Parts: sequence; structure tokens; C-alpha cells
Amino acid sequence: MKALKIPEATIVRLSVYSRFLEQADKRGIVTISSGEIAEGVGVSPAQVRKDLAYFGEFGTRGVGYNVKDLLRHTLKILGLNGKWSVVVVGAGNLGSALVSYRGFRERGFDIVGVFDNDLTKIGKRIVNLEVMGTEKIQQVVKEHDAKIGIVTVPTSVAQDVVNLLVKAGIRAILNFAPTVISVPDNVEVRDMDLATRLEILTFQLGIKDS
Repeated sequence: MKALKIPEATIVRLSVYSRFLEQADKRGIVTISSGEIAEGVGVSPAQVRKDLAYFGEFGTRGVGYNVKDLLRHTLKILGLNGKWSVVVVGAGNLGSALVSYRGFRERGFDIVGVFDNDLTKIGKRIVNLEVMGTEKIQQVVKEHDAKIGIVTVPTSVAQDVVNLLVKAGIRAILNFAPTVISVPDNVEVRDMDLATRLEILTFQLGIKDS
């Protein structure tokens, strides 16, 4: 399987399917059809079958999918059959909220360090983590073999922070700073500019109201 040939939209939907399957499993559902998955997540049955077909053959024609088996397969495809150590740089309101979010741990993401260069924040605790200075990023990344970094710092220092993370060995970055950052080819970046996301919503609302 060559992940680069798989549309990113398919990966996004696969994540949604896995959450739906988790809920179905908790309700004691043993077998489920593509139609039931589609209705539950808001896509067509054909889309569900097409997305799953990228990764192999699942289920039995006329019977459906075993919920536990399909959940296990989707989590494995998403890399969620193990634990991922994550560091957060930026201990402001957004960073603190992300560190406090219990849903990350439930999906296998363990936040092992939170950092800031603001002396008024260093030493304070967010949940069970003490905010550390950015000079300790490399130490924590190495100690926990962290591969993922979340950046929630002001635009003016975002690139410097990203450089520190890359130097420390971080291979994937979720960037909340509203700016374009540069990374080596072997580092994955996803930008989460919240203002841009809101602008997409207002654009869609404008189309519907016109």
C-alpha cells in the first residue's frame, strides 16, 4: 500500500468511520453494512466501499462487516494500534486547552511535554504536566521518542519553534500558527488556521443564502 496514492479525503473519512465503529461496538453491534456506516457518517454506501477498497477486502457480500474486525483494521491503517508521544509548544489558552483535551489520549496520542518561552508560564502545571522552557524540547523528545509536535505560538516565532522541533527529531507537525512554515521534505505539516476554517464556513453560508 502506497499511502501517497490514497486521497487525503479518504484518510479523513476513514478516521470518521473508525469513530462511528467505536460507537457501534460500544452499543454491542456485531455486524454492520456499508449502508448503515454511510447513514451514520453522512456519505453514500458507494463512498464507504470505495474508501475501504483502497486497503483491501473487508466484510462479506450480503452480510456486511464484523464491527470489531473492521474497527481493528481501520485503527491499524490510521496508525492508531499503538501509542504516539506528542509535544505541545505554546502554553497559552489554545495550547492549554489542547493539553487538557482527554480525547487525544483516547485515540492513542499521549502528550508528554508542553513548552513555552514565557517565564510567567514556565513552572506552572497544565493537568499533570509542568510547562518547561523550549530549551528542554530536545531532551523530552528523545526521552519519549516523540514524533509529533503541536505548535500554538504567535506567528512571529512559529518558524523558530518549528526549527527547534525538527532539530529535536519531530517528524510531523500540527501548526495552529496563522502562517506558512518551512520544513524538510521528510517532515509532514498540517496547518490549522482557525480563522481560515471560519472563512470557509462563511463562504458556504454566503452561497446558500445567495
